[in-house]
Amino acid sequence: MIGSLFFSSFAIQGQTILPTPFKVEKTAGSFRIGNKLTIACASQQQEEANYLIQRLQNNVRIEKANERKADIHLQVAALPNNLGDEAYQLLVSGKQIKVTANTSTGLFYGIQSLLQLLPKEIQAGKSITLAGYRIPGIKVTDSPKYAWRSFMLDSGRQYQRPEFIKRYLDHMAMLKMNVFHWHLTEGQGWRVEIKKYPKLTVIGSKVAEGKEQQGFYTQEEIKDIVAYARKLHITVVPEIDVPGHSEAALTAYPELSCFGEAPKTVMGFSDVLYCGGREETYTFLKNVLDEVCELFPSSYIHLGGDEAPKGKWNKCPDCQGKIEEEGLKNSHELQMYFSSRLANYMKTKNKKVIFWGDVIYQDDFKLPDNVIVHWWNWRGHKDLALKNAIRNGHQVIANTNYYSYLNFPVSPWSNYFADRTFDMRTVYENNPSDIKEPDSLVLGMGCALWTDWYVCEHMVDRRVFPRIFALAEQMWSRGERMPFDAFYRVVKEKYPVLREKGIDIGPGMKDEIEADFSWE
Repeated sequence: MIGSLFFSSFAIQGQTILPTPFKVEKTAGSFRIGNKLTIACASQQQEEANYLIQRLQNNVRIEKANERKADIHLQVAALPNNLGDEAYQLLVSGKQIKVTANTSTGLFYGIQSLLQLLPKEIQAGKSITLAGYRIPGIKVTDSPKYAWRSFMLDSGRQYQRPEFIKRYLDHMAMLKMNVFHWHLTEGQGWRVEIKKYPKLTVIGSKVAEGKEQQGFYTQEEIKDIVAYARKLHITVVPEIDVPGHSEAALTAYPELSCFGEAPKTVMGFSDVLYCGGREETYTFLKNVLDEVCELFPSSYIHLGGDEAPKGKWNKCPDCQGKIEEEGLKNSHELQMYFSSRLANYMKTKNKKVIFWGDVIYQDDFKLPDNVIVHWWNWRGHKDLALKNAIRNGHQVIANTNYYSYLNFPVSPWSNYFADRTFDMRTVYENNPSDIKEPDSLVLGMGCALWTDWYVCEHMVDRRVFPRIFALAEQMWSRGERMPFDAFYRVVKEKYPVLREKGIDIGPGMKDEIEADFSWE
C-alpha cells in the first residue's frame, strides 16, 4: 500500500522521500510558496528552525510569524500511537505546512522530509527562487525501525580532511542516520590528538607513507566536528581499537607491546598487541580514554576487540603471569579480562562500551553489563555473535561484512576479489543485517566504509552511493518493503539531487559497470 500510494502522489514530479516513510497519505490541494516564507516555532526549537532557514534563505525571503499565520509551523507536541522519540508528522495543505514531532530530533527528521519535496537545486543548496513553487498536499506519519542507525568511516588507514567528514555528516542527515562511528586508530595511523601522549600523533599519525595516510585531528578540530554533528542530531562515537589493530600506537610507544618491539605498519592486522599482562598498559589506556571521553560526550565508546592473534601473548611472561594471577584459562580469557577492565572503567564515566563480535564467539566469560556487541563477521562466523550476544543479554548492532561493508565494491578492485563484491539488489534483498523481526536486544543497524587497500577520499562517494540508500531504508523504514525494482527506480530519481550536491555516483548494479563507473 505504501509504495503504490507514494508513487501515485509524487513520483511524477520526482518528489519522493527516502528512506520510505511509515505512512503516506495524499491530501487535497497544494501549498504555493509566495515571495516570502514565514516560519513559526517555540524558542526551544529555534535551532531546528535555523537549520531550515539556512537551507532556504538563498531561495526565498524568510520572516517570523505566529503559528496560526505562519506558512511553516514547527512544533513539538505529543503524537498519537506512541511512535517514539524520533517520530514526526508532516502535513502539507493549501494553507500551511506543519511539522509536528514528539522531540526536537523528530522535528529535524520532519524537516529533512520536507526538504525532499523541494526542487533538486534547492535540496543541494543552489540559489534559485522558490516563489511560485507548489508542494502537493501530503500527510506523512513516520518513525524509525531502529534507534541506532550508523555510518562508520575508517580514518585510521586513510586520513580524511575535516571538511570531508562534515560533508558526510550532511549526507547522513539526509538519510536520517543518527550515529557517526568514527574509526580513529589503526595499524596505519593514530588520528586523535592526546595531550598526555604526544608521540601518538607526532609518530603514530605518520607511520604509513601512502597517499592520504598521514595526518591527525587536533582536539579543537574534533570538538568542532562533534558540535557540527550535534546540530544534525548525529552522535559521534569514537573507536579506539584495542588490543589489536594498534601497530601505529605501538610504534610510538613500543614499550607497551609484549617484547618492546616497534611493529611494522600493516594494512590488515598482526599479533603485535598491547601487552595484556603489564599494568602500564592499563594506565596508558585509561589516560587515553580520559581524554577521548572529554572530546566525545557520546554515551557510547567503541573499543574494537577484533582480529587480535594471541601468538605473542602466549609467549609473553607478563601475559602468562597475569593469566595465572587472575585465574584465567588462556590468552583468550586474558583478552576478555582486558576488555572487561576497560568496560568497567568506562562504566565509572557512565559510558556503554561497544566491542566487535570477536569477544563473544566463546561466550563462557561473563562480560560487564555495559557491553554492546557489534556483529560483523558473517563471512567467518555467520550469526554466531548475534546469537551469543542475545543469549548473554547484550545489546547488538547488526553491521555484517556481507552486505553492509561499502568498501566491498560492485566489481573486483585491488585486493577485493569477486567474493568480496555486491550490488544494490544483493544488499536490498539478502543483507543478513536486515532482520525482519529483531530481538528487543538489537539496538540497531550500521554500515561501514573501511579504507584498506588505499581507498582515498575521491573514491569514497562511488562506493557509498547509491548502495547506502538500501541500507538507510533497512535502518529506518518500518512499513512494507517495496520490490527492489520499484525501490531502485525511486533511488535513481534522486540522482539529479546527488549530482547537484557534487556526489560522484558509482554503479548500483553489476550490469551498469562501464568506464564511467571505474573504481579507480
